[in-house]
Amino acid sequence: MEKEIARGNIRTEIKVGMQVKVIQKQDQRTGRLSEGVVQDILTNSSVHPHGIKVRLQNGIVGRIKEISDK
Repeated sequence: MEKEIARGNIRTEIKVGMQVKVIQKQDQRTGRLSEGVVQDILTNSSVHPHGIKVRLQNGIVGRIKEISDK
């Protein structure tokens, strides 16, 4: 069975200005998500198993867990 790759794990799926939910390093144990708009894409590789790392417009840095389809 092939493992499905989430959209938040593929760099080409992420665009500046997208509404996303990220998990910050300090929230990994709790799973608490923070929401915002992508300002910068920080991950250089095309795919990352834990999510593409981004900086949001509000300054939060985290790995994408959900993409809002708004």
